[in-house]
Amino acid sequence: MSQEFSLPLSGLNCGSCVAKVEQVLSTNTSISQYSVTKAELTLTTSLSEQNVIEIISQLGYSVPEEKVITLYLAGLNCGRCVKKTTEAVETLSHSTILSISKTELSLNTIHSTESVVSLIESIGFQASEIPLALEGKSSSKESDNKAITNKPEKPEFNTEKTTQLILSGMTCASCVSSVESIISTVHNVQSVRVNLAERTALVIGDINEVDVIQAIEKGGYGAEISLNEEQRRKRQKELYLKTTTAHKKNTILSLAIGAPLMLWGVFGGNMQINTINDQLAWGVIGLICLGLLLTAGKHFFVNAWKAFTHHRATMDTLVALGTGSAWLYSMALVISPEFFPEQARHVYFEATAMILGLITLGNLIETKARNRTSSAIEKLLNLQPQTATVIKDGKEIELPVSQVLQDMIIKIKPGEKIPVDGVLISGESYLDEAMLTGEPLPSLKTINDTVHAGTINQQGSFTFKATNVGEHTMLARIITMVRNAQSSKPNIAKLADKISAVFVPSVMIIAIVSALIWYNLGPEPTSSYMLVVATTVLIIACPCALGLATPMSVTVGIGKAAEFGALIKDADVLQTASTVDTVVVDKTGTLTEGKPTVSKVMNFHDYTEQQVIILAAAVESHSEHPLAQAVMAYLNQYSLDLVTATEFNAQLGLGASAKVDGNTIFIGNMTYLSQNNIALPQAELSPSSTPLFVATHKQCIGVIEVSDTIRTDSALAVKQFTELGINVVMLTGDRKETAEHVAKQLGISQVIAGVLPDGKAQAIKDLQLQNHKVAMIGDGINDAPALAQAEVGIAMGNGSDVAIESAHLTLMNHSLRTAVSAIELSKATMTNMKQNLFGAFIYNMIGIPIAAGILFPFTGMLLSPVIAGAAMALSSITVVTNANRLRLFTPSYQLNTQQPTQPPAQGASHD
Repeated sequence: MSQEFSLPLSGLNCGSCVAKVEQVLSTNTSISQYSVTKAELTLTTSLSEQNVIEIISQLGYSVPEEKVITLYLAGLNCGRCVKKTTEAVETLSHSTILSISKTELSLNTIHSTESVVSLIESIGFQASEIPLALEGKSSSKESDNKAITNKPEKPEFNTEKTTQLILSGMTCASCVSSVESIISTVHNVQSVRVNLAERTALVIGDINEVDVIQAIEKGGYGAEISLNEEQRRKRQKELYLKTTTAHKKNTILSLAIGAPLMLWGVFGGNMQINTINDQLAWGVIGLICLGLLLTAGKHFFVNAWKAFTHHRATMDTLVALGTGSAWLYSMALVISPEFFPEQARHVYFEATAMILGLITLGNLIETKARNRTSSAIEKLLNLQPQTATVIKDGKEIELPVSQVLQDMIIKIKPGEKIPVDGVLISGESYLDEAMLTGEPLPSLKTINDTVHAGTINQQGSFTFKATNVGEHTMLARIITMVRNAQSSKPNIAKLADKISAVFVPSVMIIAIVSALIWYNLGPEPTSSYMLVVATTVLIIACPCALGLATPMSVTVGIGKAAEFGALIKDADVLQTASTVDTVVVDKTGTLTEGKPTVSKVMNFHDYTEQQVIILAAAVESHSEHPLAQAVMAYLNQYSLDLVTATEFNAQLGLGASAKVDGNTIFIGNMTYLSQNNIALPQAELSPSSTPLFVATHKQCIGVIEVSDTIRTDSALAVKQFTELGINVVMLTGDRKETAEHVAKQLGISQVIAGVLPDGKAQAIKDLQLQNHKVAMIGDGINDAPALAQAEVGIAMGNGSDVAIESAHLTLMNHSLRTAVSAIELSKATMTNMKQNLFGAFIYNMIGIPIAAGILFPFTGMLLSPVIAGAAMALSSITVVTNANRLRLFTPSYQLNTQQPTQPPAQGASHD
């Protein structure tokens, strides 16, 4: 019995080899059909697979044996990536996938590891036999040193898995709570944030993306995964163009029908059904309006029906009920006018068309305004170049940025943007980092300096080695952080969401009650009055204004902060920062440059200055503290020899000791010497410097005075904080004299000095117990507990990763005035948010009663449904426009303004 099967081949290197196999197979009568390539044999034969393998072996070729290979994967961010990889690997013949995830692939195959890796790389991902996180690491001391000296200045981010979704079908605030409730029911969802302004959702948790999308679709909405910012940007642009095109078409169509009808009635045209001719004429118009409802108004009715089937009520429900009721009443009147009192035979077809036209026009204007709120993200995305010049085998190759891998060598020419993060290996140049960090002046980059994606090269040319690519560059992480923060909600927004969730059902109840009151207690014609009141109440109510009030302000505010170099982790930070009345500032590295230098050396007891420095440097060579680096720099400056020290022991915030030639050497502050029972010398210390006491186990042998330069903008920042009504407190581990001297230079009245690292958080608590709302600004590892304790922790972008991770807000530049601007912006954002909420609440609180006819006893008139439709559209437009005013926010300073005269060098400390 014949069977068809395929076998992989190995050893066939040319056409002659293929011909040799074909010749042998053609002479074998047991083989009816065959096809041979250099890699594979397919045949129909009565021979067994083993018989065929023996024939191939006799010709000097072989059939590869199956083996299990395991590969580590990178670049797979979601279920779609896994599916794409699975489909690609399944194309390999004689291969079986044993397991696959976003980080690992186990495969039983006859193919080489290299060929599988090449296949995976061809679809845009990375694969390796060793964990990709370990690749490129060197065990050499030189490499380790480079890793320390060139640590990128980057913000840290939450390691929890987050998934961005692009949503569709959301029309108002009540949809927000519905979608959040739906997503929250999915397995492994820890939290979810829906942004009505952007029609996006941020889902936190190790979820199955397919389950989430199916749940959302089952709930009557649409969703798709946003794989990255570029894809999200492209997809939202497509949806924006599609939406605005539809709104334009529907607006024109509705107003083209509604405007003439309304003008007919305004200028005295007959709107009553009195004769058969009236019935015929208005019947035709009614059918035209029905066509309008089925075209321009279709989405209102479809969305309303979806909401109804899922036991919800939305803005679409209100519009559908209002316009539908007006049309049904009018058409019933056309068909059977005899059932209506003569004075109630007024048709409302013009209201149906005009309401649709005005609401759709409002949606169009609102959509365009909402599109402008993401301008900050757009600016960041535009920093990313599309291609990179890679040097491979001595040749320059232009590759898409998405194909650039870690450790590739990249060449940068004058005027080009940096495509990925990396370390400069040859050449030097000035880079414009303004859009990324807010720093206005170009930064000089030389060999071993870090360069970041999105920055712009000036005049020079250089090459660098890629270290972080794709979604791992600082630019990509900043975009992710800003996007996630824009999806978050301050507490005030959560209250608005709770109100929005019950808003539409409440309005429907008010409309029904109002209609019943007018039907039973109103004047004739009661049916007309009832219809007008119910329709107007349904139409004028605006859940959209309420739903957009906070997310619009948050989106614009957080994006604006990123523009001037302040990265906000969560929208709650905006609300909290606006209430801050006290700013606690670390001294070294925050108020000062954090680059201390030795200004004076004193020697005692027959020890020379050189001996004091050599012994101090022997101990400090084991430390990475800025003061230790100052001592080492002084040693190198005078070309002194470094001696060996052993048994190093450091006490955080105090000092360190080690053995040099068998003798214990101590170096630290006064407290450290006192703890070790060493008498302090009778020396006159400068109030502007920090003393480092050097001692043996018996006596103090010298004092090294270290000074640190105050940042050029610190004094101005302190002044601006004060003008905002915020008290500035200096918190430092330095001695009181030095701290007060620096504080006097800067205009700081309150100083907390001599605080050990573990006492900084307690100092913050003490201020909080005095009912102060505290913001803490710091940059060191020892600032992390205090940053976490404060209501708002602000980390300098050049600080430690631990400090940045503990902070709520990160300054990407080194300017304290950016912190001032961040607080100014938080106040402006909260004011804007409250204006939006106040406007939305007041609009509904006044509009709904007027629509219900509360003014009728005084004016004898009811609000027209058409006017209600215009007012409803206008309320959303007003909220969106007001939020966009934040885009015009300008900090009270500009980084390129003239700097104040630099103060003299000041003390540094073991902060």
